[in-house]
This record gives sequence, C-alpha cells and structure tokens, in this order.
Amino acid sequence: MIVELAPSYLTWGDVDPARHPFDSASAPQVVRSLGPAPRAPSRPDIPLGDPAMSDWSRDVGRPWADAMSQALAEYYGRWTAGWRWAHDEGDFDGGPVGNWCCPRDSITTPQETLDRVGAALCEWRAWLESLAGWFDAYPLNLDGIEDQRILWERAARNLIVQVTDRTGCGSGWYGHCHQVLTWFLSRWGVAVDRAEELVDEAIGGRFGSWTGPDPELVEDVAERLALSVRPHDRARSAGPVPDHLKRWLAVRETVPWREAAEDGRDEPVLPSCDGATADIRAFDGALDPARAQGLLAALELLRADAARGPELDFELLRSWQRYVLGTQRPPAFRDQPAFAKGGRERYGIGPDTRARLDSCLAESAPTIERPLPLTARAARAYLDVCFFHPFDDGNARSAFLALVFVLAREGVALDDVSLLRRVTFQADEPQDALSLTRYVEMHLAETRRNAL
Repeated sequence: MIVELAPSYLTWGDVDPARHPFDSASAPQVVRSLGPAPRAPSRPDIPLGDPAMSDWSRDVGRPWADAMSQALAEYYGRWTAGWRWAHDEGDFDGGPVGNWCCPRDSITTPQETLDRVGAALCEWRAWLESLAGWFDAYPLNLDGIEDQRILWERAARNLIVQVTDRTGCGSGWYGHCHQVLTWFLSRWGVAVDRAEELVDEAIGGRFGSWTGPDPELVEDVAERLALSVRPHDRARSAGPVPDHLKRWLAVRETVPWREAAEDGRDEPVLPSCDGATADIRAFDGALDPARAQGLLAALELLRADAARGPELDFELLRSWQRYVLGTQRPPAFRDQPAFAKGGRERYGIGPDTRARLDSCLAESAPTIERPLPLTARAARAYLDVCFFHPFDDGNARSAFLALVFVLAREGVALDDVSLLRRVTFQADEPQDALSLTRYVEMHLAETRRNAL
C-alpha cells in the first residue's frame, strides 16, 4: 500500500524546488482560500488525555487535516505532503517540521490552526530548498566517480548531520535520513531503485529512534555509500509507460485472496454507527460541501440498489457516478488510455475493456461456485475499479462505492472506513491487494465487536 500523501514516499522529482514554484509570502493567503479553511474545527475544551479527545482527533481532526493536505496538493503539487511531517511522534514520525504535530495538539482555534498550517508549509518548503542547496554544493558526475569519491563521502556525511540536526533524532528520524540520502543520489543521476538499495546497504539498520548516531557511525555510513556507487547505477532513459491494467489482470490471478481473508465469516452485521457517511461528511465535506453532498447521494442510491441484490457492473457504477461528479447524465466509459499517480501508471483501452471490467466485477457476487470470502471480493472489486479506471474523474470514489456495495449487498456495513480511503495501491504489487483485504477484515472485526 502507498499512502498518496504520506511524505515518506516522495521522490526528489516530486519535491525538487526547481520544478515547483512557490511564494512563501502568499502561502498564508492561499491556505485561507482553500476549501477546508472555512471549515477548520475548534478543539474541544477537554483534557488532552481524555478518551473523548482521542475520538475527536480521529473523527474530526484527522479528516480535516487530510482534507487540507489534499487541497494543498491540488493547488501546489504533491510536494506539499511534508507539511505535517513533524518531529518525533506526530502525524508522520521523525520529520523536519516543528510547526505542526498532530490534530490533537495542533488544532486549536480556526485562526491559530490556519496560521500553523501556513507556517508548517513554509517550514517544509524551506527545508527542501536548503537540501537543494546542499545537493548543488557537490556537483557530481557518475562518469568521473573514481576521482570524486571523497566528495560523495563528504556530501553524504554533511547530509546525515543536517538531518539529525533538523529532526532531533526522535522517533523514526532515520526514515527521513534514508530518504534524503536517496534524494541526493537520484539528484546526481543514480536510478531511484538503485539509490534506495545503496542507502539501505550503507546504513545497514544501524540508525535507531531517539538516538543520534555517533561520529564514527556517520563516517562509516558515508564512506560505505560513497564507495558503493558505480557509473552503471545511473538512471536509464524512460521507455514507454507499460499498461498497468494488463499488469493488474495478471497479478489478480496470482493473489492468494483466501489467505488474506482470515476470518471468513460473511454473516450480516449492523454497525453501531455509519462509518461511510461519517467519513464522507468529515473529509469530503471539509474539501467541498458539494462534493460531499454528491457522494452522500450516491451512497444512498447504492444502498437502495444493494437491497435489490443486482450484479455489480459498469452500468451500476455509472448510475452512482452521476451523483459523484454532479453530471446531468451518467458518465460514459473512457475512450482513451488513462493515467494515475502523477502519470506513473497507465491503463490501456481496447474494444473489450468495458466487457472485461463487467466480467471481473461479476466475480464479486456470492453466487458463483466456491466464492471467495466477502472481504476479499470487496477488496478485489475496489481494485478492479481503480485499475480499469473507467471514468475520466472520480475513480477512487467509485472504487470506494463499489467496495461498500459488495459489502452492503450481503448485509454488511462498517462503522469505520479510515483505512479504506485516501490511499492508493500499485497495480503490479500483489501485497497491496492483500493489504487492502486485511484492512477490510480489520474494520469488519472492529465493527462486529462494537455491535455486540
């Protein structure tokens, strides 16, 4: 699984300041112009250690912060995801940002909260610009690496020191250190995958939380990294983007779906609260009330359809998508190749693509011989919609609705969907499919416990 707006997954290409213009002076005004700003919540007047505060942070604070992350990424670009990468144990552990911690501690009054968002965004950007300056201070060439190893070593040593100073070596700081060293190598031409391997080997698991590395360890890591780089580690020119729909269809047949669905119980369950509705109101409502209204209308229609027990197919998807997108008519199936994840995945199109989607979605029904457990069928339908990518817009929301429908058709609803939204998965990674199935299992198990 990849959390699309989790900063640990950002590449140097994603964050390089040279590629992403930014005016820090106007940032506070931009923050206040975005959809979530007028809906910034106020922290309740209860002790921070009160369980009710944890509930508020989970149900109100975090969805709003997620919505702000989404809005910032849509306005500026994905590089903004690091604005919440706090020191120590914040929203994301071990980061370089001190102006934000987590919803519980950082959301206060709306005015103060928006000030913190703007300050955290500018702090993250300033850190990226300082890294770019450090990288450019060592203009290196893989072809002449044998004469430059002392420079590669010196740069790596200085970057480790910079990260330790910036993060304070709190919880998980080494993850960002690993990332910065990988960024440095990729900045000077090393292929990203190879850079990650080289940094892994150089660090060797020797960095730890809450502990700064001693000078000898820093020297050893820097030396190992510099000595390991070779001219043939350079990034190759990018070829044609493969068809990730074909990759998904191949992976789909190899995933051990039954192993992921450990519970196997498919009996109906009535949740103590409506998790899908609550999440739409909290997250989508913070982004745009009209978006939330459309998604809630689609959810209501979906549940009425589920009570009839029809087969899941594209016609059913498009009847909901009309409300998701706010169009006069149900949207048509795309007629061009589709792209996602910033162009990193491409989904092909052919004369039989829609029919193949219907065939895959039909397998979500319990009527076929020896069907998979419900949670596996729901997760697979979600991923089918993601990677067939049938619509020009709103495919993630459509995939979520497909998952909810498959569950609802068999009398199952969830009281929490936090692990099922605002995430993205790789078409060619079987482990992602297993992860999503297990997340559905976790939410269903929790729903059963709360319903007792």
